[in-house]
Amino acid sequence: MNIDHFYVTTPIYYVNDKPHIGHAYTTILADVLARYHRSLGIDTFFLTGTDEHGQKVEKAAARKAMEPKAHCDETVVRFQELWQRLGITNDKFIRTTDAYHKEVVRRILQDLYDRGEIYKAEYTGWYCVGDERFFTEKDLVDGRCPECGREVSAIKESNYFFRMSKYQQWLIDYIQTHPDFIQPAFRANETLGFLKKELGDLCISRPKARLAWGIELPFDPDYVCYVWFDALINYISGVGYLQDEAEFKRWWPASYHLIGKDILTTHSVYWPTMLKAIGLPMPKTIFAHGWWLTGNTKMSKSLGNVINPMDMIDRCGVDAFRYFLLAEMSPGNDASFTEESFVARYNSDLANDLGNLLSRVVKMVLRSCSGVIPAPETLLDEDRELSAEVAAARRAMEASLASMKIDQGIAAVMNAVRAGNRYLEKTAPWTLAKKGETDRLNTVLHTAADALRQVAVLLAPVMPEKMAELRAVLGYDPEMAATAKIADLDLPGSGPAGLTVKDSAGLFPRIMPEEKSAANAAPAEKPAKKNAEKPVEKPVNVVEMIEITDFSRVQLRTATILAAEPVPGADKLLKLQINCGAENRQIVSGIAPWYKPESLVGRTIVIVANLKPARIRGVDSNGMLLAAKAGKELRLVTVDGDIPSGAQVN
Repeated sequence: MNIDHFYVTTPIYYVNDKPHIGHAYTTILADVLARYHRSLGIDTFFLTGTDEHGQKVEKAAARKAMEPKAHCDETVVRFQELWQRLGITNDKFIRTTDAYHKEVVRRILQDLYDRGEIYKAEYTGWYCVGDERFFTEKDLVDGRCPECGREVSAIKESNYFFRMSKYQQWLIDYIQTHPDFIQPAFRANETLGFLKKELGDLCISRPKARLAWGIELPFDPDYVCYVWFDALINYISGVGYLQDEAEFKRWWPASYHLIGKDILTTHSVYWPTMLKAIGLPMPKTIFAHGWWLTGNTKMSKSLGNVINPMDMIDRCGVDAFRYFLLAEMSPGNDASFTEESFVARYNSDLANDLGNLLSRVVKMVLRSCSGVIPAPETLLDEDRELSAEVAAARRAMEASLASMKIDQGIAAVMNAVRAGNRYLEKTAPWTLAKKGETDRLNTVLHTAADALRQVAVLLAPVMPEKMAELRAVLGYDPEMAATAKIADLDLPGSGPAGLTVKDSAGLFPRIMPEEKSAANAAPAEKPAKKNAEKPVEKPVNVVEMIEITDFSRVQLRTATILAAEPVPGADKLLKLQINCGAENRQIVSGIAPWYKPESLVGRTIVIVANLKPARIRGVDSNGMLLAAKAGKELRLVTVDGDIPSGAQVN
């Protein structure tokens, strides 16, 4: 990547909140980006922290008969402990109660006031305590806060205002001429839509008579700074602004401000105009990701459907949790978190694909090579094809970082893993061992082990502990296994030849869905009455018999999936483009809860080829794929080894 530094931030999380999956996702995404850029040899800085001023903190502290700072000291630990548990590698954790941050805020306020960018005026408006924001009458929705729907209070008071309206046209022009500034692009359109109406000036103070917990204005001790004006400045105070000029120039402007879409306006309107007034360059990209849903419903404390990250990592492990979040959500769009989707992805990608490939290679090396990965002999086309697939995954991963499509990079790496499993089926090293074809066996095992070596490094930013463990199983020194970088993959001597593998009990043991609780179980049958007639026992698993002529009417054929995408408006349906030999077809299938579209491309499946065409949700479907289902799990029916598309299944 042609960049010399990478600076990524998360929002600073409100210290009164309890960390939930939304907080965890943003922070893990930032961590994965930081780890990838470090792995590519790029100088990186990762900032996160907490927002600790404002009315909600003051009220929460009062309820506990505590000083606000003591309350913050007590509650900030929830975030710090969770980030440690999740393996977050932030370079700095900023708190807005830190003395250096408060000093930077005061110096900025004084400078803006001295230059006439801040003025005092009387204000009448509607105030939302939950969002700690003022709204005009026309902003309200049914008399309530347009952001959170809470009740608002009418307030009339003197306050200080930042001349934000002065920069409205400049901001519109900047967004339109800098397509990378707000991403995804449809979020930029949302901001431009907001800027179509007249932009008012921003109230940046609160009178101490109403709110004492905040940074005191340097030019008026009767007021404190508005919490959002204070909080946004963390992005520059955290990297040395007005403290260490060399450090600040090293990192600013930020590469990515990662935010949830619910705080888009503050980051894409307030923050750029503040920076313009201060005289600083804009961050390269403000990236707003989507929400995590439960089914089709946004997670909300009021609805009681918020997922606690601690609960999930206790059940399934940190790395599996990190993998699911990054692989399941396409940054910018909403995604659904359900136990069923988590278990399906874990078992499919990690247990079945990656875990199976590692197990097969290690067992064959232990059985046939005394545990030492052999050096390769003559390479054949199928060996080069697997190496090319891994190289393509490396390129795709790097491209996904530049386009903020991490899920696509992960999908490309997992496609390389599946190619590794197909490679073993095609080359059949177990048969080579039986025949004594040692040279060919050595090449096959080395090629597969080398693919695993590279895959482990490519996925290490997502699953750092498990991928270090995988490399250790391949025989790498544990310290080297934990610090391997993408930038070093091609260094001389980095390959696996000569390493002694370690037997592994299984990197990713399969997860079984949780059983229903006794409370939800079917009621027990009542005991039969004495002398009652014994019911006739029904035969179990009886299947109606058919003639061979009935079965012969069904044409089953192999097909290769060329492309896959969701069917708009249908959560469970995917639209697949397939090749079944002499023709390409389109089929619609309800497998979306178990498979992401990009994970299907390249797979060879079995279809019913002579099924009458149907129209499903307005989309034509010409055929039906076969899948096996047990309980809540579903798996596609595939073929054992490579076979051309269109082959008849008997």
